[in-house]
Amino acid sequence: MDKLIPRKNRKIRYLTIGIASFLFLALLAFFSFSKKRSLNVKLDELIVKKVEKAFFEDFAVFQVKVEPLNVMLINVVEGGSVKEIFVENGAMVQQGQPLARMYNPNTELNYLTQETAIIEQINNLNTGKLNIRNQELNLTKDLVAIEHDYNDAKRLFDMNDILYKKDVISRNDWNAFKESLRFQEQRKNNIQLSINKEKETNRLQISQINRSIQTMEKSLEILRNNKKNFLILAPESGRLTSFEPVLGKTFQAGESIGKIDSRQGYKLVADVDEFYLERIREGLKGEVDFKGKTVKVTVTKVIPEVKNGRFQLEMTFDSKENLALQDGLSFGVKLILSEKNKALVLPKGSFNQESAGRWIFVVQGDKAIRRAIKIGRENPSYYEILDGLKEDENIITSSYSDYKDIEELNIEK
Repeated sequence: MDKLIPRKNRKIRYLTIGIASFLFLALLAFFSFSKKRSLNVKLDELIVKKVEKAFFEDFAVFQVKVEPLNVMLINVVEGGSVKEIFVENGAMVQQGQPLARMYNPNTELNYLTQETAIIEQINNLNTGKLNIRNQELNLTKDLVAIEHDYNDAKRLFDMNDILYKKDVISRNDWNAFKESLRFQEQRKNNIQLSINKEKETNRLQISQINRSIQTMEKSLEILRNNKKNFLILAPESGRLTSFEPVLGKTFQAGESIGKIDSRQGYKLVADVDEFYLERIREGLKGEVDFKGKTVKVTVTKVIPEVKNGRFQLEMTFDSKENLALQDGLSFGVKLILSEKNKALVLPKGSFNQESAGRWIFVVQGDKAIRRAIKIGRENPSYYEILDGLKEDENIITSSYSDYKDIEELNIEK
């Protein structure tokens, strides 16, 4: 008789295999992630520097250019083409000396038209003033004739008044002489009053005409002076620079055609990275190396406007010594941003391009361990270390471009 053998439960077997596989993968992942990512490197491929305690000097080094302390621009007042050139670039000139002559036929024709129109208006006003004078003269002549008639009437009345009182003439004749005298007297008074009013009105009109003529004469004078603007004159005495006109070249009104250096000294002008904008202020001291001699300078102006990531500052020399400088010279300047103080410093290197100053490789025997750090100020030679490093520790300062994801370097000699 056959014996019944019970079948094993396959679900339990599959579950056991699954749990075992999961545990194996979990252990594998744990060991993979817990193990530091390392890389073998040659010692001669690395640059190793030591952290040290030293006096840290916060300074910046950049290029400066020599410019005249006081410069006067030479601007074209009347636009046109260059007709004549009287001096050359670099020449010493005196104030008012002719430098060049411009030519613009359209502007000159316009000036001529305006001048003719103003002269015509002045002539018309003078004619009007003459007419007023003639009217006043005619009234004066009329007054003379009327006064003559009045005097005749008064003479006849006085004579006939005596005759009337002696009963030589009749009352009607006497009344006729009396009426004639009254009429001539009234006529004389009216014309006198009219002449007085006319003279008052004429004085006002002539005064207004004279003011108008004065204004037009000033306009005419300005217009004639403007015609002289085609001749470009030196605005002050000094050395002529950046003066490069070409015969026939056209310049617009207001355009600069050159500069004049008044020879009153020089200043240094620099374009500085915006990183230093909050740290540079007026009064900071610096030094430049000029012909093997250190010369002290001072920041006199900071222009905070940032263009293309840079701002501009100006410096002047502390010494009054004649340095025989020339416009356009350029050299390096060391600008002191703060006093020297003792600090933990690390020599600069290309490591900072990848780590951004947040971590670094510290050499420990034949290994280099990645460590987080905090960097403070910097100058062209050193970083100030605020946290993460100790004095005398050795640091890899060469490029980390191949070690971005590495936590430990195995150094092979």
